[in-house]
Amino acid sequence: MMDYEALLPGLPPGAADQLRALKPLYEEWNAAINVVSRKDMEAFDERHVLHSLAIFRAMPFAPGSRVLDVGTGGGFPGIPLAIACPDVEFVLCDGIKKKVKVVQAIVDAMQLKNVSAVHGRAEELKGQRFDFVVSRAVKRLNGFVPWVQNRFDRRTINAWPNGILYLKGGDLEEELAEVSQSTEVIQVSQWFPQSFFETKAVVYVKMQ
Repeated sequence: MMDYEALLPGLPPGAADQLRALKPLYEEWNAAINVVSRKDMEAFDERHVLHSLAIFRAMPFAPGSRVLDVGTGGGFPGIPLAIACPDVEFVLCDGIKKKVKVVQAIVDAMQLKNVSAVHGRAEELKGQRFDFVVSRAVKRLNGFVPWVQNRFDRRTINAWPNGILYLKGGDLEEELAEVSQSTEVIQVSQWFPQSFFETKAVVYVKMQ
């Protein structure tokens, strides 16, 4: 059983039990609508839940923050982050309707009041502004940034200026050279000892 309490200091009371409750829900839904590969399902807590929460370790969001999860798929990293940050508002969007259906079902089952699931693209969220955009490597950053560059609030209430927190792996030097914005690479292995995280990083892109 994943020891979320030890790996994620600062989790609110009851959050670790909620995180552990996710796998049975996803197993049930995955049998009907394939949103998590069978191989990844075997290591679900590590590769989906804990990996998502690398963002929580990198940047604990201030209460009242608004966070957009672009290309959320089955709800990652948004759902684990919403459990870890109950006083932060999350909007999870994806262009594939069946995946949004699963996200909404998980949100309802977990009674997460701080999550909205949206079928559509980030560019279509007219008038909505966010403190941070999170995502899990949906495409190269130089293609991702234009999708969300007009989605940021002018206010700053967090420790870092508003921007993107992007979960990536491997050698990032060439990809980051394509981005004009200021970036910072935070290695996930400093928090999580599992071998899966050896090459994983949270990439922060400053958008203000």
